[in-house]
Amino acid sequence: MKRAVSVEQIMRNVVYALLPICGWSIYQFGISALALILVTTLSCILTEAFFNWMSDRPNSLGDYSVAITGLLLALTLPPGFPLWMAAVAGFIGVGLGKSLFGGLGYNVMNPALIGRAFVQAAFPVAITTCTPSFAPGRFLEFIPSSLALPFMSPVDTSDWVREHTIDSFSGATPLALQKFEHITVDTMDLLTGSVAGSVGETSALLIFVCGLYLAARKMMNLRIPAGIFTTTIVLTLPLYLMNPEVYPSPQFMLFSGGLMLGAMFMATDMVASPLTPRGLWLYGAVIGFLTVIIRLYGGLTEGVMYAILVANALSPLIGSITQPRVYGETRDGRGKGAES
Repeated sequence: MKRAVSVEQIMRNVVYALLPICGWSIYQFGISALALILVTTLSCILTEAFFNWMSDRPNSLGDYSVAITGLLLALTLPPGFPLWMAAVAGFIGVGLGKSLFGGLGYNVMNPALIGRAFVQAAFPVAITTCTPSFAPGRFLEFIPSSLALPFMSPVDTSDWVREHTIDSFSGATPLALQKFEHITVDTMDLLTGSVAGSVGETSALLIFVCGLYLAARKMMNLRIPAGIFTTTIVLTLPLYLMNPEVYPSPQFMLFSGGLMLGAMFMATDMVASPLTPRGLWLYGAVIGFLTVIIRLYGGLTEGVMYAILVANALSPLIGSITQPRVYGETRDGRGKGAES
């Protein structure tokens, strides 16, 4: 007999799975990362409370879903991202990506990625400004850009970076280094998180282990990340074998950027993904395909966010074309006897 699992239990376990990633990001980037996580989460909670009050809907804060949105949103942002912009991202993510559609269970796309996509379009300089990890004094002072005043000129962090960088720091993420300079970061650095990047995308190994926790508890379907990983490997391996000087290796593609976080925690959103087994594989394959295409041939260094959002939009179609038919039923849904 299978035990019943409530929405609250599932969402609470997702929060548990995200907490080690948040803890690592705080250890890596200091109080700026902590403040970023707190601001996005608080912004999402207040936004949901506001829209519940405006629409006279029951209080939904206790189901943990909005906390997940806040945590995931923070993990997709750079550590020095201005806190006021992070608050805007939380408002847009919950307001436009969730509450507008009716709340939990009705959102078409992942709310955290909606918020992230908005600030990427609205604040392109801030969203692409990276700072070094493990900077001395990171627990004693903020990255200057974190405390930038709203609507003011961007804060120049170049002097702060020079003062707080032990080794040479180019300001580029591993994906940018590979795409524009064909410099590949060591795989072990990608696994352990000793690289620059967004707050929660640096340690691929930790993210993968935390995702496996949810899979072990039957709260995440591994078909989606398996489809993403398989498609990524199949597409990148031939290119890498033909020209390893230009094209990245499959392991680099898997462990760099936001692919691991997106595959394990965002693409697996139960509301925005298909329900059929074949649909889950196809859904994952679409995300893997679009990610590789954008990374290798697009103007952006990262493509996971847009790949997941496009796949979210295609999810109803994917579910429809992969829905098993009842034996004896025609494609239009009628029984064979109805044809005559």
